[in-house]
Amino acid sequence: MINGKKVIVVFPAYNASRTLVKTFNEVPKGWVDGFVLVDDFSTDDTVAVARRLPIKVIQHPFNLGYGANQKTCYLQALEDGADIIIMLHPDYQYDPKVIPALIEPIASGQARVVFASRMLGGGALRGGMPPYKFLFNKVLTYLENLLLGTQYTEFHTGYRAYERGVLKSIPFLRNSNDFVFDSEMILQIVNKGVHIHEIPIPTMYHSDASSVNFVTSTVYGTKTLIAIGKYLLNRYGLRSCALFE
Repeated sequence: MINGKKVIVVFPAYNASRTLVKTFNEVPKGWVDGFVLVDDFSTDDTVAVARRLPIKVIQHPFNLGYGANQKTCYLQALEDGADIIIMLHPDYQYDPKVIPALIEPIASGQARVVFASRMLGGGALRGGMPPYKFLFNKVLTYLENLLLGTQYTEFHTGYRAYERGVLKSIPFLRNSNDFVFDSEMILQIVNKGVHIHEIPIPTMYHSDASSVNFVTSTVYGTKTLIAIGKYLLNRYGLRSCALFE
């Protein structure tokens, strides 16, 4: 435990058998009390690999989607008594060694939510992020900041840390089961008036890292803007939305 707080890392996994061990091995173990991997009906041997590691493994009976995977991750971590929950993709696209920097602001009481930003520090393109994804990320983040009145460098990182109370205060189970789940989580956090603390991380794109294609990215961006529209309508009392109760 760090400052008396239990830390659990959750792995939302899909076909991560080739990168899971490397990701797990690079997590600073003295900072983490437990691991939960939720497999979203992988077609490879992710589950078999995970079961050879000291990780709690949960299998979905069929493919439910990225958002549904996170829901199971967070519910299990909360049930296991986590005070700090870190979401880390097991595809080794995010540096596991950065975990202490995610934990410290929450453990010290300085923050309740911490995001690891690939855009903070300017190394995203050097780390192999495809130019179209870089541009898409920057433009969408700019629009989100403009509409929400925030000043964050990246809304679309998959490397996040949450304080227990934040997860318990937002209705994340009502969110989408697909990729827009991440955006809806941010909107719920903003709706609660919780500040998101950002730290810089290196970008690590490689052949085994999962990557959302252009079509899926476009659909995700469209759904994100729709979600923002719902948030703004709810905020100004024009139309209520259960996501922001």
